[in-house]
Amino acid sequence: MASYAEPSPVTVPAALRNMLSLHDFEAAARRRLPRPIFGYIAGAAEDNASLRDNREVFGEYSFATRVLRDVSRRSQVVELFGQRYSSPFGIAPMGINALSTYRGDLVLARAAQRAGIVSIMSGTSLIPMEEVARESPATWFQAYIPGDQERIDALVDRVARAGFGTLVVTVDIPVSANRENNIRTGFSTPLRPGLRLAWDGMVRPRWVAGTFLRTLLRHGMPHFENSFATRGAPIVSSSVLRDFSARDHLNWGHIEAIRRRWKGPLVVKGLLGVEDALQARRVGADAVVLSNHGGRQLDGAISPLRVLEAVVAAVGPGYPVLIDSGFRRGSDVLKALALGARMVLVGRPFNYAAAVAGEAGVAHAIGLLQDEVDRNMAMLGVTGCAELGPQHIVRRRT
Repeated sequence: MASYAEPSPVTVPAALRNMLSLHDFEAAARRRLPRPIFGYIAGAAEDNASLRDNREVFGEYSFATRVLRDVSRRSQVVELFGQRYSSPFGIAPMGINALSTYRGDLVLARAAQRAGIVSIMSGTSLIPMEEVARESPATWFQAYIPGDQERIDALVDRVARAGFGTLVVTVDIPVSANRENNIRTGFSTPLRPGLRLAWDGMVRPRWVAGTFLRTLLRHGMPHFENSFATRGAPIVSSSVLRDFSARDHLNWGHIEAIRRRWKGPLVVKGLLGVEDALQARRVGADAVVLSNHGGRQLDGAISPLRVLEAVVAAVGPGYPVLIDSGFRRGSDVLKALALGARMVLVGRPFNYAAAVAGEAGVAHAIGLLQDEVDRNMAMLGVTGCAELGPQHIVRRRT
């Protein structure tokens, strides 16, 4: 069984000493990033109902603790697909990270590998997947399925050649969402340079010099590098929308075809119900991720935490169920584990942390969450993640 080396110590810059929780990174990132870029990260769909529910749902669950249990030898290590990870959470796939911080996808992957946690590279990323796989070979790759089987096969083959071991296929985007919140903050696809973006850049010179100009000078105009087997369109090209359309005809047969072609662990992401989880297992997926895309697709979609227990009961205890959407605290992570999740994926906070302080920011955010998980395990009276169960959770009456 493969395993990670012990994480290397990372010096914490002075600017991070006031970052006491993952919540703190959001306000700091808002100050650092141009309004359209921050709006893209923070934004969700329509009225933000799902975005709000993703946070509010955690308040419906309380802990039942056990005391005097000798928790002096506790560990938050978990195993998945034959790999040991130092914590039961990882970095969710997030697009265009390289606009948040210089070489953002590499920043996230390196920090995760040093900390011994999962990191998933997004298919809507701006750095070639081969570079990330070379530097951080434990990284997983997340793909959005292209619109025809020939391009699907070619993309899967490229991911395998790059050296990724685990493939995550996101399936909750048959059409593009109504992200009017992005438009209100000045973000568009394709990205359209204008007076608003220019002004935001002028008042945020650190981002302009450290991320935007540095990227242009060293690597040219960013492209969507990993949507297909070949390089995609530049972020300012009118063909971007065409590249991300024509997915509404996709069906489970396409996942079956990917399963036949992909030899490593296959994870299906974007499910919110029992029947879809069972179908994913039937077609050969090795795990599922319960997700409402962080509230960014169907507004009003249920929070994945609300369906977690039912899905775990249906697929059985040996089948890994992962979950994302709204996780910010170690207590959030432990609630999901107690309800049956194998691992939690966290998105926006790590993007914010990268924007604030690059790799050091991400490492600091990981450390904060690991510390919260550790403290809360001790206070719950458990020494390992596998000990967590429904006995530790009380559903509040509403």
